[in-house]
Amino acid sequence: MDKQTYYYLVCGGGNTVLGLIIYFIGDHFLFHKVDIDLGFIAFKSHIASLILSIIITFPIGFLLNRYIVWHDSNLNPYKQLYRHFGFVMLFSLMNYVLLKMFVEYFNWWHFPSQFLTISIIVVFSYFAQKYISFRKTAE
Repeated sequence: MDKQTYYYLVCGGGNTVLGLIIYFIGDHFLFHKVDIDLGFIAFKSHIASLILSIIITFPIGFLLNRYIVWHDSNLNPYKQLYRHFGFVMLFSLMNYVLLKMFVEYFNWWHFPSQFLTISIIVVFSYFAQKYISFRKTAE
């Protein structure tokens, strides 16, 4: 395994574990498995926990990717942030759809559903970050 892949596994894995911890705390303690009604929109607890997790792990994930994993990328940092944000939104949508399907249609437990969903998305994320968000440009 090359050094960059190792860094991705450690940094991405750490951020993923943080996201799972935040998700668990949100689902079991903050939102306590009740619907969250904001007046104009309502979220089930597992979706509210997902949103909280994304809000916290997005900036951490970007900084880890930018300064540790793909530090040798010579793309403009704003372009990296824009691309990273785009992929986070795409993968968040995938996460939302899969989580909703697993929990609400298959009636699986919240946390194992989120774990499986993240496991699927991590594979797509690695290639998107490596070959698009933080790629090296020809000099």
